Amino acid sequence: MSMVLPGVVGFKLSGKLRDGVTATDLVLTVTQMLRKHGVVGKFVEFYGEGMSELSLADRATIANMSPEYGATMGFFPVDHVTLQYLKLTGRSDETVSLIESYLRANRMFVDYSEPQIERVYSSCLALNLEDVEPCISGPKRPHDRVTLREMKADWHACLDNRVGFKGFAIPKESQGKVAEFSFRGTPAQLRHGDVVIAAITSCTNTSNPSVMLGAALVAKKACELGLEVKPWIKTSLAPGSGVVTKYLEKSGLQKYLNQLGFHIVGYGCTTCIGNSGDIDEAVASAITENDLVAAAVLSGNRNFEGRVHPLTRANYLASPPLVVAYALAGTVGIDFETEPIGVGKDGKQIFFRDIWPSNDEVAQVVHSSVLPDMFKATYQAITKGNPMWNQLSVPSGNLYAWDSKSTYIHDPPYFKSMTMSPPGPHGVKDAYCLLNFGDSITTDHISPAGSIHKDSPAARYLMERGVDRRDFNSYGSRRGNDEVMARGTFANIRIVNKLLGGEVGPKTIHISTGEKLSVFDVAMRYKSEGHDTIILAGAEYGSGSSRDWAAKGPKLLGVKAVIAKSFERIHRSNLVGMGIIPLCFKPGEDAETLGLTGHERYSIDLPSNVSEIRPGQDVTVATDNGKSFTCTLRFDTEVELAYFDHGGILQYVIRNLIHANH
Repeated sequence: MSMVLPGVVGFKLSGKLRDGVTATDLVLTVTQMLRKHGVVGKFVEFYGEGMSELSLADRATIANMSPEYGATMGFFPVDHVTLQYLKLTGRSDETVSLIESYLRANRMFVDYSEPQIERVYSSCLALNLEDVEPCISGPKRPHDRVTLREMKADWHACLDNRVGFKGFAIPKESQGKVAEFSFRGTPAQLRHGDVVIAAITSCTNTSNPSVMLGAALVAKKACELGLEVKPWIKTSLAPGSGVVTKYLEKSGLQKYLNQLGFHIVGYGCTTCIGNSGDIDEAVASAITENDLVAAAVLSGNRNFEGRVHPLTRANYLASPPLVVAYALAGTVGIDFETEPIGVGKDGKQIFFRDIWPSNDEVAQVVHSSVLPDMFKATYQAITKGNPMWNQLSVPSGNLYAWDSKSTYIHDPPYFKSMTMSPPGPHGVKDAYCLLNFGDSITTDHISPAGSIHKDSPAARYLMERGVDRRDFNSYGSRRGNDEVMARGTFANIRIVNKLLGGEVGPKTIHISTGEKLSVFDVAMRYKSEGHDTIILAGAEYGSGSSRDWAAKGPKLLGVKAVIAKSFERIHRSNLVGMGIIPLCFKPGEDAETLGLTGHERYSIDLPSNVSEIRPGQDVTVATDNGKSFTCTLRFDTEVELAYFDHGGILQYVIRNLIHANH
């Protein structure tokens, strides 16, 4: 494995979280700080006396958000908290003692009772935990944090705003619009900002006992006061582990979550990856017919556009207890401090403070309900599967028997025209611009993940093969079929392509004819004509989840290069692995400053012999209208150049295996 030696950012924690502040509030605060600081391609080490106040589950939640703040990883020293977690999760005293001895012998164990060594970092940040406030993040990015006390004002600013990632451009006269509809025979109303999905989703958050039991305590208090969730809000609970079910049942609190509609639906990725399923048709119609900005609140770590559900344009990340609170309030446009969350059974107004548990209440339930035996019992049986899995028929033989009729698993095309020698010339000649993007194009914009839209090329492909719309499933479930996934690449309904002149959606322009078609159809037309394509982009191209299909998809569409202001680390690496050239504009330059519209044809001059290419060298890009500019070639290591020479990492590995066996 080859990588550039990373810078290490030190993040010092001090103090203690105030009462009523959750680990999720801390995580969203840290994410915002690190994204602002700029940690792409770097390691982040957390340290300081505040570490002793964070449970291992709290630390894991922070580390799990590293793709959202852009770091290669976020990590914590091993200390007594780590050892306590190992014991809690069923490791024997002997094993834990051995681990501690080994770490101490190698000077990898931090004991806060001993003098601390002076650390030297590339750069440093600091946070006093006492300064962390209850907050959520949205409506479109995980680092757009908003404190609860500012949420109502921020929401109205989102409705007004016409630019950036916090805007919906709703005219003032339409912001108070009320959509009347009938829900199962009962009159109902929807407004901008009303919650239609509230999901405690399967992420690191939901393996954190303090926030899970905190959510259950909120549900208990709400039920006892007579609060209810509106029936058209789609609620769900998908724990990160089967252990969560055990301690929710042990505490006696699961019944209150059930009463509010937060039934356990499974233990895998659900709403956070677009697997929430359809919302009620009456609700969907009310949203679309009135052009409402409906909201989803979820406890996952990603809320990028089009990811959660096609009809929820505002998506907010929140702690599990806040998910329950917003489900009860029914809107994100509320000031929890001054406005009631609902009316109780005695007609009395109930406020947020009436249902929010104290840290001591949560700690007591965690102490009495989360037991080591639960972890042992759950994970001892983890390899036994279930009857459906165990009864699957498994074919024999060394080679996979491809089923040509399968719409789930398809023989991939990567090796179809492969020869034993690398493919040769590496430059790009007279390529068309397939897409022209601005900043913060995420892997959710690029890679198919959520539901398959009925009018999409992927839907057309499935229907041609006899698949009913109700059986489309999601892109994630069909990730083994390259035909589906290539058609879903850049199919995000919220994607903004500058070639469309402000129109939002998964289409582009076939430059030579001016026709507007789906991205897949235009890409296939260029391919059939024998033309290469490139992509223009702004800053932070490829941020978000580290999806392989965000690079595989463009490869199958025929994209040869991406020219961006900057790349997210993992996506840049994945592009290289698929043989796509990553280029960065020089500082202070981008497509707009260079006068590029995307209607030009682009040539990238690279030596035909890869030995003459150097990581990070300058490369000239020329257009057919006489423009020429210099970019930085973002092959960062010699190994990446070898991948590129072979047309991608897959071909590199196969050729090496074949040569090794001869």
